[in-house]
Amino acid sequence: MARPVTMVVFVLPSVLRRWVSGRTEVKVFAVSADRGSPPTLRSALDTLRRTHPQLEERLRDEYGLIRRHISMIVCGENARGVGGLDCALPPGAEVYVLPVLA
Repeated sequence: MARPVTMVVFVLPSVLRRWVSGRTEVKVFAVSADRGSPPTLRSALDTLRRTHPQLEERLRDEYGLIRRHISMIVCGENARGVGGLDCALPPGAEVYVLPVLA
């Protein structure tokens, strides 16, 4: 049996679009770490690192954590409040990337 896979859409603010040729959205596949668990935000970002490395390095720091000045809204919830990088992504998940306001 194959590991679960889901398509994830990252919706980007204008300040991050320069690293993806001006696109407002980037679609990637998130692959589960094992057969019994759903794909996570971490797996989606790992795929984003391979497909759009310049964008991904602006979203995660050198330790692989979401940068302090970035919020990711997953299915209407701030990812930090629902498991961070380990939050489960349902099929067709949309992740809104937002700069944090001071």
